[in-house]
Amino acid sequence: QRGVLGWDIYDLAFKPDGTQLIIAAGNRLLVYDTSDGTLIQPLKGHKDTVYCVAYAKDGKRFASGSADKSVIIWTSKLEGILKYTHNDSIQCVSYNPLTHQLASCSSSDFGLWSPEQKSVSKHKTSSKITCCSWTNDGQYLALGMFNGIVSIRNKNGEEKVKIERTGGASSPIWSICWNPSSRWENFWSRADEQEESAHSCLEEIPVLKSRPGSRQYSQTEGEDHEEEEISMDFNLDERNDILAVADWGQKLSFYQLSGKQIGKDRMLNFDPCCVSYFTKGEYILLGGSDKQVSLFTKDGVRLGTIGEQSSWVWTCKVKPDSNYVVIGCQDGTISFYQLIFSTVHGLYKDRYAYRDSMTDVIVQHLITEQKVRIKGRELVKKIAIYKNRLAIQMPEKILIYELYSDDSSDMYYRVKEKIVKKFECNLLVVCSDHIILCQEKRLQCLSFSGIKEREWLMESLIRYIKVIGGPPGREGLLVGLKNGQILKIFVDNVFAIVLLKQSTAVRCLDMSASRNKLAVVDENDTCLVYDIHTKELLFQEPNANSVAWNTQCEDMLCFSGGGYLNIKASNFPVHQQKLQGFVVGYNGSKIFCLHVFSMSAVEVPQSAPMYQYLERKMFKEAYQIACLGVTDTDWKELAMEALEGLEFETAKKAFTRVRDLRYLELISSIEERKKHGENNNELFLADVYAYQGKFHEAAKLYKKSGHENLALDMYSDLRMFDYAKDFLGSGDPKDTKMLIKKQADWAKNINEPKAAVEMYLSAGEHMKAIEISGDHGWVDMLIEIARKLDKAEREPLSKCAFYFKKLDNPGYAAETYMKVGDLKALVHLHVETHRWEEAFALSEKHPEFKDDVYVPYAQWLAENDRFEEAQKAFHKAGRQSEAVRVLEQLTHNAVVESRFNDAAYYYWMLSMQCLDIAQENEQQKTEMLQKFHHFQHLAEVYHVYHSIQRYTEEPFSFHLPETLFNISRFLLHSLTKETPLGISKVNTLFALAKQSKALGAYKLARHAYDKLQGLQIPARFQKSIELGSLTIRSKPFHDSEELVPLCYRCSTNNPLLNNLGNVCINCRQPFVFSASSYEVLHLVEFYLEDGITDEEAVALIDLEVPRLNKREIKWQEMMSDHAQSLRLDDNTDIIEDDDPFTAKLSFEQGGSEFVPVIVNRAVLQSMSRRDVLIKRWPKPLRWQYYRSLLPDASITMCPSCFQMFHTEDYELLVLQHNCCPFCRRRIDESNQ
Repeated sequence: QRGVLGWDIYDLAFKPDGTQLIIAAGNRLLVYDTSDGTLIQPLKGHKDTVYCVAYAKDGKRFASGSADKSVIIWTSKLEGILKYTHNDSIQCVSYNPLTHQLASCSSSDFGLWSPEQKSVSKHKTSSKITCCSWTNDGQYLALGMFNGIVSIRNKNGEEKVKIERTGGASSPIWSICWNPSSRWENFWSRADEQEESAHSCLEEIPVLKSRPGSRQYSQTEGEDHEEEEISMDFNLDERNDILAVADWGQKLSFYQLSGKQIGKDRMLNFDPCCVSYFTKGEYILLGGSDKQVSLFTKDGVRLGTIGEQSSWVWTCKVKPDSNYVVIGCQDGTISFYQLIFSTVHGLYKDRYAYRDSMTDVIVQHLITEQKVRIKGRELVKKIAIYKNRLAIQMPEKILIYELYSDDSSDMYYRVKEKIVKKFECNLLVVCSDHIILCQEKRLQCLSFSGIKEREWLMESLIRYIKVIGGPPGREGLLVGLKNGQILKIFVDNVFAIVLLKQSTAVRCLDMSASRNKLAVVDENDTCLVYDIHTKELLFQEPNANSVAWNTQCEDMLCFSGGGYLNIKASNFPVHQQKLQGFVVGYNGSKIFCLHVFSMSAVEVPQSAPMYQYLERKMFKEAYQIACLGVTDTDWKELAMEALEGLEFETAKKAFTRVRDLRYLELISSIEERKKHGENNNELFLADVYAYQGKFHEAAKLYKKSGHENLALDMYSDLRMFDYAKDFLGSGDPKDTKMLIKKQADWAKNINEPKAAVEMYLSAGEHMKAIEISGDHGWVDMLIEIARKLDKAEREPLSKCAFYFKKLDNPGYAAETYMKVGDLKALVHLHVETHRWEEAFALSEKHPEFKDDVYVPYAQWLAENDRFEEAQKAFHKAGRQSEAVRVLEQLTHNAVVESRFNDAAYYYWMLSMQCLDIAQENEQQKTEMLQKFHHFQHLAEVYHVYHSIQRYTEEPFSFHLPETLFNISRFLLHSLTKETPLGISKVNTLFALAKQSKALGAYKLARHAYDKLQGLQIPARFQKSIELGSLTIRSKPFHDSEELVPLCYRCSTNNPLLNNLGNVCINCRQPFVFSASSYEVLHLVEFYLEDGITDEEAVALIDLEVPRLNKREIKWQEMMSDHAQSLRLDDNTDIIEDDDPFTAKLSFEQGGSEFVPVIVNRAVLQSMSRRDVLIKRWPKPLRWQYYRSLLPDASITMCPSCFQMFHTEDYELLVLQHNCCPFCRRRIDESNQ
């Protein structure tokens, strides 16, 4: 659009949303609608020419400044709301983009006004201000001065930076502008943001400078490095704001916020009046005395002219977020332009080169996504790429680049040749050694040195040209003309070959990989495919704007159009999917698509064409398609289809691709079978179906091929027993039984034991059924099985019995053993379950099992501390030695554990056991009797020591001092020969010393302490014994007469410490002690005259005939070879009244031999039954007779162990323990 107003147009401003344009025309403001160019309203308020206008970033208000020295604030509704003045005409106004503070500048000062302030703060300047601009963040204001200085102020108006330019006052600053892009990198080395948004899928492009040794992402060499590369020595940490400065020294310069210049000054050759940036900062507009507006890159490279005018250009601005440009001229002309940036690009296979920022070329590897930027200092007009070559046409030259290496991923280009010449061409193509220029109908082939080698003149306009490969220097070109002619040209041949001619103009061409087919897109958007050799039209498809053959597959092409991508394989129907843009290449499974400015590689699964081949059973062709790129699911489908079609080679490759070892093994086994001559395809197919899970189809094929057994095995392995039974029908019962067994095995494995048991029973597998039932504790099931089984089936029945026993059901186990007749197992069952009564009853009927019953019974009794019963059991089993051994071990343990009371009891038990053995076994009689006496002695010693041990070890005493005194003396007298295990002499002497001292037997106490001095004394007794030894010395050296023991036979007082032991020192009569208090009892042992049996003696004593006559009874001494005895006889008829035992014994001899008392029948007859105590030992021991000399003092004898007690003591002990304290015979047991 173009309009002439008649006034100078000094300034204009767009509303931020781009809907309105405010123009300063004369002394008025004109408001236009940008959509159709209509004038909305003229605004009157100034009295003189309006020099400047600016819109606030928020779009709420705008300001105008005039030669009348006033500034007016207008609202977006076009109403003036505020007016303020300066002392001089207003030169420029600018709104802070963030705070909306207004800067207004006059010839001598500048003012800062914000809506919240009532007054305007003004600041004087040294020179006339011609232009101003705020930074993007609104923190700083740059002022351009008439004297050539740029002053950068903060928001308060204070000067922070002063830039003095070389021209000084002769080069007044006429226009300045900050780059609206906030990123430093964007200023130098990145694509503009409009393109960048379209390239969102592409990688970041690297920074400008290349690093030494870096190959990837580096800047490629360009020409004239001294011109092209801009100095980058400033600190990147500084602020990213860039200021463009245009002065009437005809220079364009760039500065940082710090005042440091970026690069060199750019010479303009005209006086610039206005400079402004595009919204994103990618381009600069510059207008002035040259009567035109020029387009520059953001770093000052001139790209071209936008519009030539007839007078100076005072102002030019870009519509926000668009490519529309408005120009205001001195003669009042307003011009409105739309800039169209065409896509300049080239593609060869997976390399795509395109123009960026108008002066740069970016080469993108579409597969690896690598990019490299080639920086230029001039406008890029054409780009061509082929293999390792890249050609870039600029206004005055063509640059040819080559890759550093032959590596397919190498992206590092270097300049190979430079043709410094201006060329006019529509299309540019590069080959290995040539460049091809296309200008309308003419094709020119030039060498890299710029020499024209060949020229072709076509019949019509050239619409499309493409290099289709060939040897270096002899490449072929495919050319499409507007008249529909398609030609093939070789660069080394002056003659063009006409491939075919069609009626419609050519838009796009491509030839298949094998050069057999040609695809054409015509001006009617139809894709036509021809056979090159026959010129035959193979097929055609509508809605196409571009076409490309697959470089890896002869029969596949794709074409785009109407928002869809179309893939066609062979002569199958087209497969469509949505896609925006143009298809420019098709390599394997990747389709290269150009959309707006962006080239992208789209991964397209080739599933659709593959399935089209599969439908026609073309497995090899389908495999070739799959190799281009399909999903794993598609590969599996291909593998399965090929396998079912028995195309094993293809199937093997496909299964290898998806790594399915199971099917590979199947194919391998089938191939092996084929090698061995098997060729039954139905059987092979049945195996395939079985592997695929199509079991019924497989079974039918197995049956058809005569392999019913394989079908049965398959169903069994799969646990499809119902299907297997249906398949069998009424077949062989053997097969049915086998099937049931397999089904039972499976039920067992899947943890359904009940079903397994029933199946095993129905298949006759009783053992397995019993095992499962037993393992799961199903007693009822076991009972049922056991009762149904025949008694001849011993093994299953025995297994049943085993589980009954294990499951604690001995009754059923016994029943089962009875059914089998296994008596031995039955005996063992009774023994294991301790059902002794049944075991004894069985051993009575069958004596051969006696040992099997009584030995375990005895062991069980011994383990349960029932030793008396255990010995009887051992006797019954004839295992006396075992009984003795067990008891000896128990006794030893009791001694070691200091359980002396138990030790005494066990020794007594042992002695009685030995007596039993002596009674039964004549050969061992002497040995056993010796053991009997030894064990009896030990039992008594340990019984006594129990009290001593408790006294010394425990804090409280359980016995009277007199008892402990007697016990200590008894024990010392008993230990004359040797000390048994566990008995301590120290404890015994210590107890004796303590009690002797307490009872007045000081002499004995001193003797005990002296004895202790010669023994190893425990530390706990050390102090007590040392103290006692000292204190006893203060006592008289004699014993209390009350303690002196009396012999009831000879009435002799015995010393407290008797060297002979527990016998009288005078008559050698052994003392009889109470087994509780260990006092000497008033008993005298007597012996029967030869010829008198025990039964007769008892009968004579029991007679108790009253003595009517007094007889003279006297002791007669008798001597023999081995013994000396006193005989109590009645050899006279003299009758006396006195009892012979109460008469004083006539001998007073102190001989060393013991003379026993022997009585005849008359004396026995004269004795009273209550005065006589008899120890009735079993054979082979003789009975022992004792006469009480004090009949009134009652004495009780235990009928089991024959120990003597004072009756009162015995009764008390029995009440306390409910048994004899020595042999532990319970009071409720009958006398033995």
